[in-house]
Amino acid sequence: MVAVLGATGLVGQTMIAVLEERNFPVRTLIPLAATSGGRTVRFRGADILVQQVQPDSFTGVDIALFSAGGAASMMYAPEAAARGCVVVDNSSAWRMDPSVPLVVSQVNPEALTAHNGIIANPNCSTMQLAPLLKALADAAGLERVVVATYQAVSGAGAKAVADLVQQRATVVSGGMPTSTIYPHAVISSPIPAIDMFLPDGSTKEETKVVNESRKILDLPNLRISATAVRVPVERSHSEAVHVELSRALSPDQARAAFAAMQGVTVVDDPANHSYPLAADAAGSDEIFVGRIRTDASVEHGLAFWVVSDNVRKGAATNAVEIAELLVSMSLVHGANHDA
Repeated sequence: MVAVLGATGLVGQTMIAVLEERNFPVRTLIPLAATSGGRTVRFRGADILVQQVQPDSFTGVDIALFSAGGAASMMYAPEAAARGCVVVDNSSAWRMDPSVPLVVSQVNPEALTAHNGIIANPNCSTMQLAPLLKALADAAGLERVVVATYQAVSGAGAKAVADLVQQRATVVSGGMPTSTIYPHAVISSPIPAIDMFLPDGSTKEETKVVNESRKILDLPNLRISATAVRVPVERSHSEAVHVELSRALSPDQARAAFAAMQGVTVVDDPANHSYPLAADAAGSDEIFVGRIRTDASVEHGLAFWVVSDNVRKGAATNAVEIAELLVSMSLVHGANHDA
């Protein structure tokens, strides 16, 4: 049995869709909501009633995919694990817990063997960056990373998407746009503030990218700096990345290293206006990288541009890929049967 907590949210609905698309061996789907049940979700041609989550909701469940926020994850992940269920959690609640693996499916699947019933899904910005940093670390060693993220509003959920749509309509009608989600109208200007500000002047979102990248790559001393920006795009995050490597690596060698990484597609022909675009990445599970070039400002420097659908690979698809690995590695009770 497979449970999805947060089944009516943007990521939860996408998790259910990806389970169906990838033909994951679901014997019974149990859609759950942290607040109230009563709605239905569509799965394999049937409408399934969403139940309000209770600790006993996880009795007999093999794998649970969580995307209902940190408070729900802190409350229910231990309850699920205590009942023999393996939780793949999409919130930030467990990511930096030393006893919880933080996993990107094609980067560190071996970390799953140490799970104690809870596995963390990284932040969507970290998710699309980690495979590229892994490729570079393996090819030439990694010394320093500077990344600026240009994040779609869907990273803040369905209400933020609706808010952007309303802002656009207001602009078209000649009005002054305002936001019910952000302190400023993102349609008018990118907002260099995602999540709360911390005492050092960084935001929590930026700190996630730093700390999570170090944990996933097993590079605790990696020098990395991030600036996170919200932009008026509905779907797919973009990132401008500058790296300093331990050894020289040409752009062509970097392209080859990226292309060899599972789930990464190189789109890099600027002369023909071919480079990763958020609109092209939307709906895909691939990570797209381009604008790969030498950064002459540092020794052994490279720069590149990376784009990925933050709702799919950035959240839902990676969670399902982890579930697939759990089954293939016999790390769940139902590993040899339909879940």
